[in-house]
Amino acid sequence: MVAFGERGFDPMHVSNPFPENGSLMHIWQGYEDRIVPFELQRYVYGKVAWIEYHEVPDRGHLIVHYKGLFETISRALLLEEQSYSYPKPKLSNIVA
Repeated sequence: MVAFGERGFDPMHVSNPFPENGSLMHIWQGYEDRIVPFELQRYVYGKVAWIEYHEVPDRGHLIVHYKGLFETISRALLLEEQSYSYPKPKLSNIVA
């Protein structure tokens, strides 16, 4: 959404849809993704405070099809379990 096309609004200026901090939007990104580059997702993560960013090393665009990842993503979204297997990159590594 951020990278392609005209939307009539700037996605980087969307207000927090979770004003009570009751939830977060999750981005699961395969580091080897050649369709949506990780640099773009890191940029969005660095700009939007209500995003929980998960970067999966050695995986591409269709990460939900890799063994165990669908379950990990489902548990994070439905049970609010933290995924320590895929740590967030440090903000100092975020593309400015």
